[in-house]
Amino acid sequence: MTKRKTGHAYEISDEFWTKIKPLLPLPKPKKKLGRPRENDRKIMNGIFYLLRTGCQWKALPRCYGAPSTVHDRFQEWQRSGLFDKMWQSGLMDYDDEEGLEWEWQAIDGAMTKAPLGGAGTGANPTDRGKKGTKRSLLTDGKGIPLSVVVDGANRHDKMLVKGTFDAIIIERPSHKVTQNICMDKGYDFPDIRQLVDDYGYTAHIRKRGEENIRRDIPGYRARRWVVERTHSWLNRFRRLLIRWEKKIENYLAMLHFACAWITFRAAGLFG
Repeated sequence: MTKRKTGHAYEISDEFWTKIKPLLPLPKPKKKLGRPRENDRKIMNGIFYLLRTGCQWKALPRCYGAPSTVHDRFQEWQRSGLFDKMWQSGLMDYDDEEGLEWEWQAIDGAMTKAPLGGAGTGANPTDRGKKGTKRSLLTDGKGIPLSVVVDGANRHDKMLVKGTFDAIIIERPSHKVTQNICMDKGYDFPDIRQLVDDYGYTAHIRKRGEENIRRDIPGYRARRWVVERTHSWLNRFRRLLIRWEKKIENYLAMLHFACAWITFRAAGLFG
């Protein structure tokens, strides 16, 4: 019989907290006396609980503090760029422990529902025109997330390629290092091939109309599936499976938090 997870099962580990605590911005000095500031770790646990379960802000368990307090702190940390820094720190740790596989990268898009609309949403052509959002994700050869951008579900994947390249969260190796990029048929356009070349990549794009032929080449292995697996990892965070944030900045902050968690886990920081 499967046991139901409790709230504590969704809290961040001691190891994760030790890594991200130095990245927290200094709290603003109070203009007048009042209630003491709520504990940062308790607030971070509340945000992570919401990210994993997808619950409403008002439905957060009181053990994490008042929902309005958790939301205000999330907004404060989002504006400070904390979640970007967490992701960058995770990537640097992973690069030290395992090594980022820059040689083979993969990019792909995924669409999710966005019932409340807001910036970066549009009519989803696969969901009867209902509001949806599209995220474009770039990963290394093992599926570690390197970049993510968001736009409306009605935007073609090819329109997000440049933004995805520009949004890589850490510095890429020099162009002297061979960097291949795997893309599906949806990117088979002359301007995209030129763009990929301009950014120093060697393109591997299946042509439209080309049949899926099994390749019996020594040493050959499929490489594009890793980005699809990473999209699946992100969808395990129920706050990302359906976008409830109206503000695109808040949705991106949630994505960055999830990417940070995935990256630190891959680095062996926790199970």
